[in-house]
Amino acid sequence: MRRLALPAVLLASFVGLGADWARFRGPNGTGVAAGKLPDIDAKAPLWKVAVPGEGISSPIVVGGKVFVQSGAKDGSKRMLTCLDAVTGKTEWTKDVPGHAAKKHAKNSYASGTPASDGKHVYCAWWDGDAMTLAAYDFAGNEKWTASLGSYISDHGAGHSPMVHDGVVYLNADGSKDLGGHATLVAYDAATGQKKWAVERPAHRASFSTPFVWERPGKRTELVVGTTTEITGYDPATGKANWTHPIEWGGAKMKLRVVGSPVASGGLIVCPSGDGGGSRYMLAVDPNGGSPKKVWDSKNSGVPYVPCLLEKNGLLFWVADNGVVACADAKSGTKLWEDRPTTKEVLSSPIMAGSEILAIVTTGEFFVLKAEREYELVRRGSIGEPVSASPALADGRLYVRGATHLFCFGVK
Repeated sequence: MRRLALPAVLLASFVGLGADWARFRGPNGTGVAAGKLPDIDAKAPLWKVAVPGEGISSPIVVGGKVFVQSGAKDGSKRMLTCLDAVTGKTEWTKDVPGHAAKKHAKNSYASGTPASDGKHVYCAWWDGDAMTLAAYDFAGNEKWTASLGSYISDHGAGHSPMVHDGVVYLNADGSKDLGGHATLVAYDAATGQKKWAVERPAHRASFSTPFVWERPGKRTELVVGTTTEITGYDPATGKANWTHPIEWGGAKMKLRVVGSPVASGGLIVCPSGDGGGSRYMLAVDPNGGSPKKVWDSKNSGVPYVPCLLEKNGLLFWVADNGVVACADAKSGTKLWEDRPTTKEVLSSPIMAGSEILAIVTTGEFFVLKAEREYELVRRGSIGEPVSASPALADGRLYVRGATHLFCFGVK
């Protein structure tokens, strides 16, 4: 399987057999796992455990442990819980103080997903006023914290860090009209020392997570997409190698980027939208000096919150309104489209082998073939509402529901 035009050695490091699911949407944020999807039987999971508090933070799986963030319903604290990935037994919970604050009705006090490099686990905490980046060892001991200052947004927070080559990156976009700012920061993963920080044009709060773009013969870049622009940065210095503004006159205002951009061949594809129903997807070619728009789509069937998937030059997506589609990444030409559900979808789909798993907010799920021809393979239900994105590691599927964390797979 080809991803991001990576050479075989790099590809194996991202999606190799038995790979961890160490950040939001797994290996390099692709949403792609090795192996195949396990059977999902809500009546017979490998285990099912209650998760303290509430939240829509997605689980990560690293070194035989599951980490997930939560928040007290009254906002009085935030929590990081560590569980045994095989048994579901809770090993420890780390509490961090917080307080109630304004957030979107579909958001939570724990919407960001932690990240890990196998040594530490990194969390972005929002206490209701300020944001903090923190590192913990696998026993729950705090190793370092870094204050990122105030965070202001009309929707609350939901930002997820990622780790690459010994550096933790976090993109935190706030709401400009409320006095918020947008900053991309980089911290040394071992010490917590700030390496660099760059201001991005702030507008409307966005929650996308950066990813690393590595291509043969090209420099490694950290790619970020938000309301105002898509940018490729030098991971070592924070210098912008290229920037392409996101502009669309069809919307009443600039749109939010919640689902992170993806790469396909030499293109970066970035979806955006807002609660009013406006949707926009843009494909940019940053090669050759000046980035240029290759194609765009202003369609209600474009995803806003759920992220895209890519396989062999094809884009697959599940939109918030239940529309599923496949398009050619180079041209944007749609190959198929269907609507297997009319219910809302907030969870990002994942891909394993030739199958795509999508979970609806009601807890219903469906599996599609990741092929040029449309095929709905099977349906089912998790058994409780789901807004968080699933994780797949070592042949086991982890799903965070409204009140429980489920594990499906073979013992």
